[in-house]
Amino acid sequence: MIEIDLDVMLAMRKMTSAELAEKIDITPANLSILKTGKAKAIRFSTLEAICQTLGCQPGDIIKYVEKE
Repeated sequence: MIEIDLDVMLAMRKMTSAELAEKIDITPANLSILKTGKAKAIRFSTLEAICQTLGCQPGDIIKYVEKE
């Protein structure tokens, strides 16, 4: 299963979810869906904006986890 782990990167950058949503021009609700793992997909443009804003690589926020 693919997991999105934005909380750690946001904490490292001392940024709130609301600030990130505003900077990457998506709604806080859509960012919340992404953070909670309820999203079925992510656009590359959104991923690029997140990485650019947080100064990270996709692998810093996306990981594969084996299902138990």
